[in-house]
Amino acid sequence: MTEESPIKFELVDINAILQTLPHRFPMLLIDRVINIRADYSGIGIKNVTFNEPAFQGHFPERPVYPGVMMIEAMAQTAGVIGIKSVEGTEKPRAVYFLTIDKCKFRKPVLPGDTIEYHMRSLGRRKSMWWFHGDAKVNGQVVAEADVGAMLTD
Repeated sequence: MTEESPIKFELVDINAILQTLPHRFPMLLIDRVINIRADYSGIGIKNVTFNEPAFQGHFPERPVYPGVMMIEAMAQTAGVIGIKSVEGTEKPRAVYFLTIDKCKFRKPVLPGDTIEYHMRSLGRRKSMWWFHGDAKVNGQVVAEADVGAMLTD
């Protein structure tokens, strides 16, 4: 059994996320990030509510949280992990998607669900980061992807 890396940040709340990422409503898609570890892993949390703007058209008769929004939330979680984990990167920065690979959607996410974005670093080169993410609801994987992003000033 491998030992888990030590926790560097137990909780990054919404106020700290707003200071860290440039995203704002309706495109800020995470509510908090927990357990950011020294190995650049962590968990983003999203409480899905019925009044999400996406549900007006996706789908009015049977609301399903859009998969592309889960992938964006994975990238936002990875951005918070990267920015908070590296000394000197606490100021707001632009975070740009580079890649989305091995993306799979497994189960629909419905209003009332809480999504956990389990992100772990796959690698880093200068300002570019790559992460693997598993989106989970009640411990079950609902989506997964490898995402790459670039942090800029």
